[in-house]
Amino acid sequence: MWAQFLNETCRCVSPDRTRLPAAIRHPTGPSEPEREGSNSSAFFADFPVFVDAQTVARIEGVVAAVDALCRLPAFQTQALAASPQIAGFDQGTSGLLHGFDFHLTEQGPQLIEINTNAGGVLLNAGLADAQRACCDAVQPFVSPAGAWGATRTRLIDAFRSELVAGPSAAEENRELRAIAIVDEQPQTQFLFPEFQLFAQLFEDHGVAARIVDPRQLEHRDGRLWCGDTAIDLVYNRLTDFYFESDATRALRDAYLANDVVVTPSPRHHALLANKRHLVTLSDAEALRRMGLSRSAIDELVPFVPAAELVERGNGEDLWRRRRGLFFKPLTGFGSRAAYRGDKLTRRRFDEILAGEYLAQRIVAPSERTIVVDGEPAKLKLDVRAYVAERRIISLAARLYRGQTTNFRTSGGGFATVLAVPEVLEHLTPAPFPPTPR
Repeated sequence: MWAQFLNETCRCVSPDRTRLPAAIRHPTGPSEPEREGSNSSAFFADFPVFVDAQTVARIEGVVAAVDALCRLPAFQTQALAASPQIAGFDQGTSGLLHGFDFHLTEQGPQLIEINTNAGGVLLNAGLADAQRACCDAVQPFVSPAGAWGATRTRLIDAFRSELVAGPSAAEENRELRAIAIVDEQPQTQFLFPEFQLFAQLFEDHGVAARIVDPRQLEHRDGRLWCGDTAIDLVYNRLTDFYFESDATRALRDAYLANDVVVTPSPRHHALLANKRHLVTLSDAEALRRMGLSRSAIDELVPFVPAAELVERGNGEDLWRRRRGLFFKPLTGFGSRAAYRGDKLTRRRFDEILAGEYLAQRIVAPSERTIVVDGEPAKLKLDVRAYVAERRIISLAARLYRGQTTNFRTSGGGFATVLAVPEVLEHLTPAPFPPTPR
């Protein structure tokens, strides 16, 4: 009640951008994209998003239930059978960083998808510390500064734990001395400034950090090398999830030889991010057969929109029901080649039938009312749970216009999530918006 009210009416909480960490205020990487109708940068939204305590609890329940499912042999067998052979290789790590993306509804948060190389966690930690309340009504929801330092501590601890879990470190009791942050042409990536934030985090804790393209890596002498630096762990931000390109040959060889720990790994993607799993996650009977507990099923199924694979055999039925469905490519990432059924032409639908797609029940995102150029504007929102070591380390939101999330909407971008204290949920908000000071 309070969260919805504040998302509709509160327009007086905003980040004090002068309080952002210097590395965020002055990135040396690619320029941020311009917003629609504005010359301002689009990393960060102008306003936060409010959620209630029950929503947070349900998100935590979904994450815990998915983790329990991923530990079941029956699920692992199914997931790995649908993945390239490399996914069967297990270094024993938990994976960093997973993103669970939700739309918020009156029936609770709805899990839209999971990804294993979620970006933005450090950017959002810095943004959270920069939030300021401009009126008494929302002052209790704005936490004291501390997210930046706490998130950095959790992350460095998690990366060290990944190395300890990995076989190369376990065999030689090796400490974390050098990390490679790997992505295709990283200096051209939109989130390259965050790569720099991670590199600074590692360097601040005595760990050498290299931001590199996979082509810069070399596998020799039982180690993975970047120039003359022996790499202990790779923080993998590639979208070549199974190391299938020639560019990743050295990384693939070192990984399969256990000469470097890679996180997230192909196995993590196979178990978590394969969109086929959305069919299973929304099917209570399938989960029961796999051995998932009744309590975990109850924490999961009500919060995952029903999904089904697109096949020739059910094509005509899906076409008739298309207006209530969202079509996603099984092997894609981000929002590429994803379509709302109510906007599909028959020609495009035939192309979907010829490809590998998933159809998921449409769940309309909730909205946040902000101010753009002095006028109220409604933006769509989703909430992301960042997960490391099988637990949530932070929540963030994204505000946007259009079919899918983007960073080009005026007033949109990453937004801090402010949790409404449970003690207020039984109180009815006053029937007028908070007044700025």
